[in-house]
Amino acid sequence: MTDDLIDGPSVHALLADGTTVSIRPVLPSDHAPLRRLYEEMSPENLRLRFFAAGRRSAVMAADRACAPARPGYRALLAETDGRVIGLAEYDTGGEKDGAEISVAVADGLHHRGVGTLLVEHLISSARTEGITTFTADALSENHEVLRLFADLGLRTSRRFEGPEVRCTVHLDQDDTYLSAVEARGSSADVASLLPLLRPDAVAVVGAGRTPGSVGRAILRHLRSGGFTRRLFAVNPGVTSILGVPSYPSVAALPKTPDLVIVAVPAAAVAAVADECGRAGVRALVVATAGLDHTQARALLTTCRVHGIRLVGPNCLGISNTDPELNLDGTFAAEHPRPGTAGVAVQSGGIGIALLDGLSRLGIGVSSFASLGDKYDVSGNDMLQWWESDGRTELALLHLESFGNPRAFSRTARRVTRRIPVLTVDAGRTEAGRKAAASHTAAAATRTMTRGALFTQAGITATRSVGELLETAALLHSQPLPEGSRVAIVTNAGGAGVLTADACAEAGLALPPFSPATVDDLLAVLPDGAAIGNPVDATAAVSERQLTECVDRLIRCPGIDAVIVALVPTAVAAATGDDLVRALTAASARRARPVLAVRLEQDASVRLLPAGGGGMIPSYAEPQAAARALAHAARRAAWLFRPAGVVPDLDGIETRRARTVVAEYLAENPDGGWPDPRSCADLLACYGIPQIPWTWAETEDDAVLAAERLRGHDGRVVMKAHWPGLLHKTRQRAVHLDLRGDAQVRAAFRDLATRFAELMTGVVLQPLAARGTELFAGVVQDEVFGPLVLFGLGGTATEVLADHAARLAPLTDGDVHELITSPRCAPLLLGANASAPVDVEDLEQLLLRLSRMAADLPQLAEADFNPVLATPGGVTVLDARVRLLPRRPQDPYLRRLR
Repeated sequence: MTDDLIDGPSVHALLADGTTVSIRPVLPSDHAPLRRLYEEMSPENLRLRFFAAGRRSAVMAADRACAPARPGYRALLAETDGRVIGLAEYDTGGEKDGAEISVAVADGLHHRGVGTLLVEHLISSARTEGITTFTADALSENHEVLRLFADLGLRTSRRFEGPEVRCTVHLDQDDTYLSAVEARGSSADVASLLPLLRPDAVAVVGAGRTPGSVGRAILRHLRSGGFTRRLFAVNPGVTSILGVPSYPSVAALPKTPDLVIVAVPAAAVAAVADECGRAGVRALVVATAGLDHTQARALLTTCRVHGIRLVGPNCLGISNTDPELNLDGTFAAEHPRPGTAGVAVQSGGIGIALLDGLSRLGIGVSSFASLGDKYDVSGNDMLQWWESDGRTELALLHLESFGNPRAFSRTARRVTRRIPVLTVDAGRTEAGRKAAASHTAAAATRTMTRGALFTQAGITATRSVGELLETAALLHSQPLPEGSRVAIVTNAGGAGVLTADACAEAGLALPPFSPATVDDLLAVLPDGAAIGNPVDATAAVSERQLTECVDRLIRCPGIDAVIVALVPTAVAAATGDDLVRALTAASARRARPVLAVRLEQDASVRLLPAGGGGMIPSYAEPQAAARALAHAARRAAWLFRPAGVVPDLDGIETRRARTVVAEYLAENPDGGWPDPRSCADLLACYGIPQIPWTWAETEDDAVLAAERLRGHDGRVVMKAHWPGLLHKTRQRAVHLDLRGDAQVRAAFRDLATRFAELMTGVVLQPLAARGTELFAGVVQDEVFGPLVLFGLGGTATEVLADHAARLAPLTDGDVHELITSPRCAPLLLGANASAPVDVEDLEQLLLRLSRMAADLPQLAEADFNPVLATPGGVTVLDARVRLLPRRPQDPYLRRLR
């Protein structure tokens, strides 16, 4: 879905009961509806709101809210079906950092989250204006409003003054507040999905008598799948289709359906949606494809106006295999097998492949959503459903786009600590950003951005549908490994070698066995067995011997998993031994994962029934087994790590930084690259260390500047500057190792001559000491938000491309991974007997860069290259930033897409 399907400043969000409400600024034309809001209040509620029961205060409140816009005042209203049901406002009263807030909610609508939702939106608005506290006066008996402020998740204090209470709310958006917002949003989201995924009545609009139509196929699936609730068809030409009663319109149905599945021509979709909305339908699945922009806008607007959750359009449908429901509203070839995997896809074809694969493996599906063009219901919604449904143990996603990746990331971080979340990383082959202006932009491909999202959220990202199913089979059937140390057992040496190669390529370790383990294995294996890793048990190994070998390896303290590579042999056949049975018989006793590789197997992965009701995954290729096990090891490592926190930083001057940005953009409304002085001011606001430098515009100024800057060895560096200059080395706009006045003058003349029409001045710096040259930067991705990059710097930045990336804001755990992920990490930690760099200072630099990017949405790019790292500290030698006129947007604000 594109953002331009919704017009105007209003947004839609979910109340606690899952219903939809519109939130927007108050307009002068809202005076009458606001008066009505107060006039319909009981005298008691008026007294609690205005400290008096008279109507005059209500009129004055409506007058104030509808007055012309004025600095420091903001009013938002909530409405549904054209009725104003709530108002929240703040007024700074000329104060710089604080504002007075008030909230009013219509009678009969308390406890549905109207006031809390309005206050959350006011908080977001206030924070962008630099407001840090809200204050509110309430009667001490007004428990509703006092509870509202107390439950926000923000630091709140109270001061009692007679019968009144003065509440002060601090607007810091820390993790406690975000978690509280997230919990409220998740609860509302799940409630809104009940009509979609647990409907009491379903109708199909567009089911005809012609075989092969999508609507008819969906209706057949619902009926043959054994849907346990009321089922209707809507078709004005017949009274029954496939034995299902049919009615001429949605309005004519004997019971209002919770869910309507629409399969009509594109031109008719919006009208059907409007009819459904007027009838009180709460959920739509639109299978129809090919809606143009006007039709799409009309559909989504209708759904928002009527508070309808929407799946699609252009989708395969939805399923919920709960035996109490048996809802299969898809036109897939087969019914999904009931099971424990939740599946959400954008592509119907991928959905069919996953449904078939999960059924074949015996994992089955708990619920399935084909999201199609994803106008409304998203992967984020489905994750929250699976988190709470009590049936889902695996979540499988195939998402081609992300509506709100930062909100998705927070949800996924929470959900994936409970159940594995797997995805296919689609679209990896993007060539990169076109016309990349800086090293940072050149490095920040969409592939790297998506990878950062998946890594930080703990999502298992695979490269194909096949790999997704192979990994799901392992996670469904086996415990997670404690590490990446693997033992391989085989009855054919060649198969063992192939498996060892696959493990090494997947990043798994093959540790040698201790002498005690070697002796233990020799005691149970046939003569001629080779006890290395892999263990070649030879073709003569018996069923009993293989069982004992695997059991001993799985108890070995230096081993985290066992892969058994088997080939069929005449020896086993002649003795009646069943090596697969040996592998599966005792699996219930095994606390570590065991995988099989059978090269003759036709399917890429199977789940073999095992003792104690368990299962063992069996793979046709060693690479598939190794990839799946590596994914499981990474998940185990992610779960073992603490969740991480965004550290508090001292010396941050956000207000001054915003002033620097605003002043630059006022002079350069189209944005651009600030000069070194403005750039240095911005870095100083965040305590980012820079090498001393001086600006000079004439030859004499350059000489004087060099004299002041010369260090103990008297050498300086001179860099030309002009607007738009990015790659100084490529342009040969840098002179290094300048000694004495004569060399400084000669360097200035050279630059001034070669760049006479461009150069506005030069930057002089002392020649830096030796150290490791690194690179740090940030790019504001319009969809994913700020991406922080780090790696090897200097002139080799783009050539070697040794970078890692994480999405801001960075936690302490993110920073550690960012520093240790690039290939150059050993250089920083003291490899080859060299002294380690100051890692703590390096972490601080990255955290401060992350904070700068999170604070300033106008920061399109920041490029620090090189960053000099030594045992004594970290210093930025060259910095560039690019600013663009962007409005701040709160990615965590509760609103529908």
